[in-house]
Amino acid sequence: MTDILPKYDNVAGNYYDKYNTRNPVARYLMNGFLSSFDELTEKAGVRNAYEVGCGEGNLSMRLHDRGWEVHGSDLEETSVAEANEQCVSRNIANRFETRSLFDLKPADVSAELVICCEVLEHVPQTDRALDVLQSLANPYLLVSVPREPIWRVLNLARGKYIGDLGNTPGHIQHWSSAAFLALLRKRFEIVEVRKPLPWTMVLCRRA
Repeated sequence: MTDILPKYDNVAGNYYDKYNTRNPVARYLMNGFLSSFDELTEKAGVRNAYEVGCGEGNLSMRLHDRGWEVHGSDLEETSVAEANEQCVSRNIANRFETRSLFDLKPADVSAELVICCEVLEHVPQTDRALDVLQSLANPYLLVSVPREPIWRVLNLARGKYIGDLGNTPGHIQHWSSAAFLALLRKRFEIVEVRKPLPWTMVLCRRA
């Protein structure tokens, strides 16, 4: 990482393949996350999605395997390459491209559900990011962030990031569920909320 961040870039964190972890505790927590994801995507009642900050494409491919039409983007070229490898393994055309959240326009995102999971905690300009997501939601947004302070307490409990009081590298924004919902309500109608430990996950509709 360069010493001076570009004006609107996300702050990269540590890489951990949480979707394929074999750790039984982490696996249990991820099952809760994915169960909430499945429930809220079904609640939206649509079958096409665009994932902002798609990472390695695991959530998008989870929807594809359920019959959804999916596309997405991520700031990291390596992650996008891995996501498109998942497309190759399914014999479908590449669905992902390298794009910054801040470069996306409504014309680029022809989907009824925009997904932005585990991204906003890395973004310096939260209000600007939410303005973009509001413009893209047509009409739905599904968003998740770590639930604080529980996230850091659990990190400390497993002896991680002690010097940073349990803060995961790259996490520069921190919200309790109440604070995150209050932030979203400025721009969206809250449809439904899930709190799989240790996250807050929200299905919103553009107001």
